[in-house]
Amino acid sequence: MPDRNASPDPSGPSGGWERLRPRRPRSIRARVTLVAMGVIGTLLLVAVVVTAVVLQRLVRGHLHETAARAARQVAVQATSSRLPAPIPAENGVLLIQVVSDDTRGVVASSASLEGAPPITTAGPSRRDTRVDTKVCQRSDLVPDCVTVVGFDIISDVYGDVTVYAAVPEPWLLGNLVLEAVMAGLCAVVLALTAWGIWRAVGRTLRPVARIEAEMAEITASDLSRRMPVPATRDEVERLARTLNETLDRLERSAEQQRRFAADASHELRTPITGLRTRIELALTAPEETDLVETLEYALRDTDRLHQIVDALLALARLDSGVEPRRAALDLGALVENELARRTPRAPVTARIEPGVLVEANHLQLSRAVVNLLANADRHAASEVEVAVWAEGGEAVAEVADDGPGIPPDDRERVFERFTRLDSARSRDAGGSGLGLPIAREIATSHGGRLYVADDPDMDVPGPGRGARLVLRLPLLTDPRAGIGPGAGPGAGPGADPGPG
Repeated sequence: MPDRNASPDPSGPSGGWERLRPRRPRSIRARVTLVAMGVIGTLLLVAVVVTAVVLQRLVRGHLHETAARAARQVAVQATSSRLPAPIPAENGVLLIQVVSDDTRGVVASSASLEGAPPITTAGPSRRDTRVDTKVCQRSDLVPDCVTVVGFDIISDVYGDVTVYAAVPEPWLLGNLVLEAVMAGLCAVVLALTAWGIWRAVGRTLRPVARIEAEMAEITASDLSRRMPVPATRDEVERLARTLNETLDRLERSAEQQRRFAADASHELRTPITGLRTRIELALTAPEETDLVETLEYALRDTDRLHQIVDALLALARLDSGVEPRRAALDLGALVENELARRTPRAPVTARIEPGVLVEANHLQLSRAVVNLLANADRHAASEVEVAVWAEGGEAVAEVADDGPGIPPDDRERVFERFTRLDSARSRDAGGSGLGLPIAREIATSHGGRLYVADDPDMDVPGPGRGARLVLRLPLLTDPRAGIGPGAGPGAGPGADPGPG
């Protein structure tokens, strides 16, 4: 026999606490409608109660005042003279009686109460001569409920008597009729309000349903679809526009990743294919192969693979968004250290201003500088110029070469990953097409910028007069170093502030 007193098992499949807990509607439309109905219903209930109480008090006060005026006038007449038979209506009150206090018999009445017993047996108290009461269903001559006001007087004609005046109560005040009528009206209002809210919320959420259906059709392989934008000028329109902007960014990012993967595969395939070919030739005809030469070529291919993989890892770290630790660095000293470690192909002329401080990660900033120097050395014809100075609150590092230059139309393309220009600048000398993109990513992550500037010695910008790359980073003012954000003596003539 099951134990009826046992508690339900919370982990049971059918008798757990979840089945005992009331289920809330999952639809936003239903929840909003229920919440609105609850709030409006509560307000209507309070309004009904307050209105009913106030209205009843006002009506009953008016009835008492009307009956009191009529009884008072009759009492004044009965004090000194005999009342006419029947008693005429006073202030429109048709129910008037004069009852003897000794015999409790009716000595005078209005026409509507002739022959009727006393309208009430209530009499005045010892401390008060006024009677205030309510009588319901006394007789067929009296309406359902009347408000009765009486005054106890001593009449020269009738002796000790009580004058009663009664006023019928409106039918709305009896048997909770007023409350029922108001409750019915509130129910109608609440139903109409719920219907209106249901339709309004449904109309508001209809664009959201279309957006949901459109989002369900979007896949990772097809990000070209966009959300329909309703002309509602509200949050739903802003949501649709934000989703479309997000999809634009996702599509660009996915396209960039696909292009990046294709370019990376192409760049890796070349040295891998060369390495595999040389090894296969060496294994196929070892007597005809110069082993030392084969190993040298294999080492160069391995170095190129290492450079490409290292560049890809650097880009992956930059794309991850992880912020490395930063510290105050002397940009001029960092450039001098990198120049001292290199064995350049072309002579380098350096103009370094000391004390140009920036807040940066040492490894990343060193990589950016090395990439700029390697790019200039690779494409220089006979000379590379390097300059570092402070200007306008920025630390500026400029690397220029006298090579074939970069056409104005291609000055942004060179910062795209795996981008190579014409044969004059793309002759392979170990470059992977990732050096300048990595340098720009590092500059951007440090709050700076990297761009190609015009040659100050040229009247008309264009190819053939070398490339001039400018790195600008926020200048770090160190009071202990005694430097400021202004331009230093190393700021050469013709310095280009760059775009933006």
